[in-house]
Amino acid sequence: MTKSSVKFKQAKKVIASGVTSPVRYFEPYPFFVKRSDKCHMWTEDEQKITDMCCGYGALLLGHRRKEIMDAVAAQLKQGTLYCAPTQKETELATLIANNYLSIDKVRLVNTGGEATMTAIRIARGYTKKDKILKFDGCYHGAHDSVLVGAGSGATQYGIPASKGVPKETARNTLVAEYNDIDGLEHIIEKNAEDIACVIIEPIMANMGLVLPKKGFLQKLRKMTKQNEIVLIFDEVVTGFRMSAGGAQQYYNVKPDITTIAKALSNGFGIAAVGGEKKIMEYLAPNGPVYQASTFAGNPVSVSAAIASIKTINKLRNTMYAKLEKNCKQMARAVDDAATAYDIPHVTSHIGSMMQIFFTEKTDTIQNNTDALQCDKKKFQAFCTYLLKKYNVFVAPSQFEVTFLSNAHTTQDIERVTHAYEETLRHIATKYNKRSLQ
Repeated sequence: MTKSSVKFKQAKKVIASGVTSPVRYFEPYPFFVKRSDKCHMWTEDEQKITDMCCGYGALLLGHRRKEIMDAVAAQLKQGTLYCAPTQKETELATLIANNYLSIDKVRLVNTGGEATMTAIRIARGYTKKDKILKFDGCYHGAHDSVLVGAGSGATQYGIPASKGVPKETARNTLVAEYNDIDGLEHIIEKNAEDIACVIIEPIMANMGLVLPKKGFLQKLRKMTKQNEIVLIFDEVVTGFRMSAGGAQQYYNVKPDITTIAKALSNGFGIAAVGGEKKIMEYLAPNGPVYQASTFAGNPVSVSAAIASIKTINKLRNTMYAKLEKNCKQMARAVDDAATAYDIPHVTSHIGSMMQIFFTEKTDTIQNNTDALQCDKKKFQAFCTYLLKKYNVFVAPSQFEVTFLSNAHTTQDIERVTHAYEETLRHIATKYNKRSLQ
């Protein structure tokens, strides 16, 4: 019996479902982490694991990056929470605005979910309209307005994706198919006078890794402008990860509002909402849109975020190219191995993110409908073997993403790539019912 199994039994007695977030659970029980460093974690059983989940994208610079740990340690000597303004908040907001050309002003919050909730509220207050439009499969946190999936009918009125979300709330959320510009155009034409905002992950990273088709984001930007609809880029995952200026810089598309979290602070609890001055001024106390939080702008997380952005800006000329090169090489090797072993699949990658989909659809995964057709059981077997046999941890869901960090060395990537290849050999043997020599 492992220490992790014992600790999970203990956790289930006092923690709902035994985990503080559902994505952390997998069969037969999740491993419990004791410590971490660079691109590795050590479990309670002292098992050294190579981390390819990287805090679901947050740890762009790896675990315990020195500049960030030093900044946090220095702040801890000064205090942890003031509930009063600090100069560091202004410094952080300036850094964010300087990196993101679409952002004039910033409001600091605590989580990505709080950021998207606030962004939607600002858009509704600014436009004086109630409906929002999201894309099926894009994840924007666990608040009611966005916990909505595709419904039925020509206008794609949403339906609650979770118990506890009122049908009345879901009726104000329209749902479009990602990468379907014609369907999007139809929904906007029918509802333009009622739609306050369109919120989108510019790169879908919560239904596996799904990339926007060429021109899709540009056409979306054009349509929202023409119809006076606020465009929100949810860059909780892609902010600072795709580039120092996020996916909007990578694709050269300027949204009205941007939400950022995860890599913003490289592991500390903080997020941000930013946008044009005329929109952001709608926030209280000067404006009519209320938002408040006790822990927003707490100096510990703010210090971590300042150090994170400064480090990213210092490394940006070499880091992103290195990450993209390593990711591309790994994805190509994984794709070649799956092909050689006759495993139906699609491999998707961009920047420092990748995913393999186990699917009979062997061209591209373009939307949530495509992703849902993938073999989840096969992916689970893949993740389990990768962890058990090679001590490589990837997010244990077909609908998550493998992340690379700046802390992964060439040797780390080579070892992980080999583990992927051998695990695919195992999957082929198990599912293809033939021996592979």
